[in-house]
Amino acid sequence: MTSVAPVILLAAEKESAEVTDWAARVGWVVGLGLFVALVYWLMREGWKWRGTLQSDLPELPAAPDEPGPAKLSISGRYHGSTTAGQWLDRIVAHGLGTRSRVELTLTDAGLDVVRPGAADFFVPVAALREARLDKGIAGKVLTEGGLLVVTWAHGDKLIDSGFRSDHAAEHNEWVDTLNDMINKTETEGAR
Repeated sequence: MTSVAPVILLAAEKESAEVTDWAARVGWVVGLGLFVALVYWLMREGWKWRGTLQSDLPELPAAPDEPGPAKLSISGRYHGSTTAGQWLDRIVAHGLGTRSRVELTLTDAGLDVVRPGAADFFVPVAALREARLDKGIAGKVLTEGGLLVVTWAHGDKLIDSGFRSDHAAEHNEWVDTLNDMINKTETEGAR
């Protein structure tokens, strides 16, 4: 019986632990919320600063009134634009960094990029430089050949714009047609 007595005494001395320290919990939640808000604000300021640094980029051209009949047309996603050859150097000026749905139409006049909820732009055929399939552009990486990348000149800058069709099988036809148009334009310009 003596061995049971210490166990009973130990059980009687135990107190239940405090369930929650609300002051500490509220302090941690508020601190974490402030930290997240600070990080978000810094990211937003960095995006605005990048736009300021790229403010020398001229306004984007608008589509002509009569662009001609459509050679090709697709719908899909616009994933952004970067400095040509530097797939991580995103261009944010004039809304080129805004991801959105896209309707691409290729005519004899050039490439019409219609983006609901973002600024539309037009790339004249003379400004087109190259079309290729790639796997990534700033902020988006896909499988090999999953992204249609169009290189074009705007002002004194070469720009890569990344598009993803709703039907990726259409990408090869776009690359072939765009590169044929570019070669034809260069040949006619050399005469």
